[in-house]
Amino acid sequence: MNRKRSLIKTTKKAKSEFIHVIHPWPPIYDENSKVLLLGSLPSPKSLASGFYYGSPQNIFWSTLAKTLGVDEPEKSKEARLSFALKHRVAIWITLKEAGIIGAQDSTIKNPVPNDFSDILKNSQIRTIFTEGKKATELFNKLAAPKIGQESVYLPSTSPANRAHRPNRFLWNVGIWLKTLLMTDLKRKYCYCRF
Repeated sequence: MNRKRSLIKTTKKAKSEFIHVIHPWPPIYDENSKVLLLGSLPSPKSLASGFYYGSPQNIFWSTLAKTLGVDEPEKSKEARLSFALKHRVAIWITLKEAGIIGAQDSTIKNPVPNDFSDILKNSQIRTIFTEGKKATELFNKLAAPKIGQESVYLPSTSPANRAHRPNRFLWNVGIWLKTLLMTDLKRKYCYCRF
């Protein structure tokens, strides 16, 4: 508990200062999970919220819901956890730890990847998606050689990424629909509403 509090306090430092982030949460998955969605590292706002993609400005949950053609879950940890498992989507982070400035993936130093052997062994995951270019680069360089599988790139849902495109949400949904639903999930979600 003290470790988690100190981690969250650490993430509130100035945006221009390097901090060492240790990813604090276990992966979200069960034996029925079909696909794995990975970010790079949790942002300071996600760490403060205590759950994946917890920044109010991140459109991860709304993009995933729209892609699957279902209603977005409530904002509670429990509702989002249940939503991911219900739809057979596993969620985790590419890196176990790394140095970073704020939430700027481009500043990541000394990355240490997570170990994906247990999650892949104990689920039905066949496809791994990485959200954002840096997460894709890091996964394919550090983790893919160990598991013998590269990830598939999806555009990031972070606020920083959306700053370059005002209509990023619809663009993300379009790309996610084309990519994510080409997996085993397509049998269940073949009539997504847009």
